[in-house]
Amino acid sequence: MATPLSPSSPSALQKIAVVGLGTMGTGITEVLVRAGREVTGIDISEAQAASCVAALETSTARAVERGRLTDQERADALARFRTATDLSAAADADLVIEVAPESYEIKQQIFRELDGIVRPETILATGTNALSVTRLAADSSRPERVLGLHFFNPAPAMKLVEVVSCVLTAPQAVAAVTDLAIELGKEPVAVGDRPGFVADGLLFGYLNQAAAMYEAKYASREDIDAAMRLGCGLPMGPLALLDLIGIDTARTVLEAMYAASRDRLHAPAPILKQLSEAGLTGRKAGRGFYTYEAPGSATVVRDALTPLEGSGLTPGRPVRSVGVAGSGTMASGIAEVFAKAGYEVVLAARSEEKAQTAKARIGKSLARSVDKGRMTAEAASQTLERITPAGSYDAFADVDLAVEAVAEDLEVKRQLFVALDKVCKPGAVLATTTSSLPVVACARATSRPQDVIGMHFFNPAPAMKLVEVVRTVLTADDVHATVREVCGKIRKHAVDCGDRAGFIVNALLFPYLNNAIKMVQEHYASLDDIDAAMKLGGGYPMGPFELLDVVGLDVSLAIEKVLHREFRDPGLAPAPLLEHLVAAGCLGRKTGRGFREYARR
Repeated sequence: MATPLSPSSPSALQKIAVVGLGTMGTGITEVLVRAGREVTGIDISEAQAASCVAALETSTARAVERGRLTDQERADALARFRTATDLSAAADADLVIEVAPESYEIKQQIFRELDGIVRPETILATGTNALSVTRLAADSSRPERVLGLHFFNPAPAMKLVEVVSCVLTAPQAVAAVTDLAIELGKEPVAVGDRPGFVADGLLFGYLNQAAAMYEAKYASREDIDAAMRLGCGLPMGPLALLDLIGIDTARTVLEAMYAASRDRLHAPAPILKQLSEAGLTGRKAGRGFYTYEAPGSATVVRDALTPLEGSGLTPGRPVRSVGVAGSGTMASGIAEVFAKAGYEVVLAARSEEKAQTAKARIGKSLARSVDKGRMTAEAASQTLERITPAGSYDAFADVDLAVEAVAEDLEVKRQLFVALDKVCKPGAVLATTTSSLPVVACARATSRPQDVIGMHFFNPAPAMKLVEVVRTVLTADDVHATVREVCGKIRKHAVDCGDRAGFIVNALLFPYLNNAIKMVQEHYASLDDIDAAMKLGGGYPMGPFELLDVVGLDVSLAIEKVLHREFRDPGLAPAPLLEHLVAAGCLGRKTGRGFREYARR
């Protein structure tokens, strides 16, 4: 249900018990009381119950200050809430929502006790995101009334609710809980019973791979997080998110996912176990992947792993002029970026006409910036004047940095580097913008592999802040330093990584996209539900299928194949559904049809 539905009549679920008054239980309680429900909060700890009351008083007072509640509405909401330390307080509930710790033993004990307390028609919902709803239901005396109701943290702010049914669940129970979720102002998605459901099922595999990438010392924690924020528009980097979720919690979810799937991508990275067992569980402990000001604080403080600004870099080579090879969108975008930063740019293509067309494209882009007030007409004119189109790479004879942005084909790139090796002056830095091919293969095509480096811009280059700087084992220190300095001058955020398939962003992004395709292929959830789940539950700017259609299914398949070939992990094998769509010519928006159909322009 990617689009909100309207229930046919007000929900019959008016009296609700919430079992477990930690962060999630407190958040769910706030949502319920503000929506007019009578709520009994149950926790074996009187201190935890008192903490929940205090948190509700604080959050509702803040809502009054912000004009979201009146004083009377706040008073009414607080009056609808009472606490208890015994499950017998749930006797008159229409719905019980259990959000106890992620343990079968604890949850089964709660459900067994509730069987003897609640009415036969009372719905029992578990808030688990890692354990089997089917197993919990099977242990109940009335399995048909048991389902999963998975809210996201913080519950008052997050719109997504996953409604989880299993083979034992009665459709009437699902319908009643779905209606309730809509009345609460949430967007429910219907999912089946498997660890992680949709949002966490996709999210935790990605988080696990990020942890493994860090553990392998492939990139720093800061660079991994910056790459995913700036390269994918995510609200948080994966390692910071693991610290927020709790590394122990993430490990529990991944263990459950791996037990069900046996997919190595879900096998918890050893570092998660090491940190968990050391008590370094993230923000709540004051230390996880990062170190925090205090337990529970969101403020990151410097530690032994924090990089020192500007330290350890060899001085770079001087760069005054830049050559950009190519005539497509990426080449013209990169040329625009350098020209805006004051560099003299030679834009070379296979013909003078193609180069002139690329420069004209830049002129239109600059004109749009002027129209939007982002730059003056004079600055746009000066930027365009710095770009010299050329129909031959011979025009690169005097450039200090040559950046290729031609077709993503290794033989095409190798031939270009052979040409650059002959044309460019000694000491010129030669960079490839490849997103998936080995940089060292381009370097070996030259007589100066020490001068070759990867400089992976993201599309559209003028707007995207990230550049992945890719060193090979042959790249000279001063070449690396040169590119880092240039990134600063063109106002891009550089992240360092080694020369392996996918670098940082694509190596983490495309397995996530591939897993989303597998969910649809296995009829576990619909395209719309998966896209809604990731946007609403994960804060992603686009759902996976929206993104796949924008990137192009053929491009996505090519990157998946490169990743699978490099890492030899069966879990990275491209989903057959993706291969079938590409074979049918359904490549996404550019062909009018991919996972969805688009109006022809």
